[in-house]
Amino acid sequence: MRTPTSMESTLLSVRLKAQIARIGPISVERYMDVCLADATAGYYPSKQPIGAAGDFITAPEVSQLFGELLGLWAYAVWQSMGSPHPVVLAELGPGRGTLMADALRALRRLPGFMDTVHVALVETSQPLRRAQEEALAGSGVEISWHDTIETVPAGPLIALANEFIDALPIRQLIWRDGEWRERCIRIAANGGFEFCDGPTLPVESLRRNAELQQLPDGSILEVRPAANAVVAALAAKAEVAPLAALIVDYGHEATECGDTLQAISRHKFVDPLEAPGAVDLTAHVDFGALKDAVRGAGLAAYGPKLQRALLLELGLEARLERLCRDATPEQREALLAGAERLVDPAAMGVLFKALAITSNDLPAPPAFENSA
Repeated sequence: MRTPTSMESTLLSVRLKAQIARIGPISVERYMDVCLADATAGYYPSKQPIGAAGDFITAPEVSQLFGELLGLWAYAVWQSMGSPHPVVLAELGPGRGTLMADALRALRRLPGFMDTVHVALVETSQPLRRAQEEALAGSGVEISWHDTIETVPAGPLIALANEFIDALPIRQLIWRDGEWRERCIRIAANGGFEFCDGPTLPVESLRRNAELQQLPDGSILEVRPAANAVVAALAAKAEVAPLAALIVDYGHEATECGDTLQAISRHKFVDPLEAPGAVDLTAHVDFGALKDAVRGAGLAAYGPKLQRALLLELGLEARLERLCRDATPEQREALLAGAERLVDPAAMGVLFKALAITSNDLPAPPAFENSA
């Protein structure tokens, strides 16, 4: 696995600096997009980032309970749709395929679903696609891979997305001298990168601008156009067939100011401007803005709900007890530790939240009956 001082990162830095020298400072959104998605040196197209040997660990890697419970959620939603045949089970950003493998294992014990499901994985990273193919080998279901949601097969759709939205590029807007400006990145005096104020932005382009104009000078507001594009793609699918989606990610329930752009390498936080393409870049999800976008697109939105509450209401304790009953002492210890990490308020239980999305003619999905 490459390190943050790799040749590819150095070459990407050179290309970014050449672009800045040619056209001037670039937006945070542009920087994040290039660092994560560049075809030859971007983080996701060229790395295998997940797991103990990678840069970060996601909930499915922490415990099999996560994927199993989301699989059971998908089954209940399928039933609420009238058990359509066929049905597409999609995952956006499926990592190493662990969540889907665990979900299908749980679904295999339930009647009907496995006979009708087509699995669609929305993934652009070739290294991760290979890992997903290996994880799902022998699953017994038809699987297809897609670069975008738009090419996922038509028909009734159930979509899962864990830690997908946080990796989509953000814009950072900075409140300076009574007006909003684009936050940008330029070449620093020492030859590296640094943040700077960019062009003034029109007031009309900012949501909730009236609420935010009393902020202290230098306040930062983050917006995520790419998340709105995801919502629009889901809404287009919902126009022709029933749809339900479950988005789980870390972030805040309501729009608030703050700089949440962060970089992780080898499970430690690092400077997001230090090694373009060699470190993971993410930012907190604004669930308030995401929910507004969902409703604005004509879909029903439920939540956000704390991950802790979601998993407990989906039956984590009962499933954990059953697994522990047949486990060795070592397996039992690992199961208990993983489950605790998923729901512990000091770990993933509160920072991570879930937003459910459905077609308007579907009932509230499991665990969200009172979360409209």
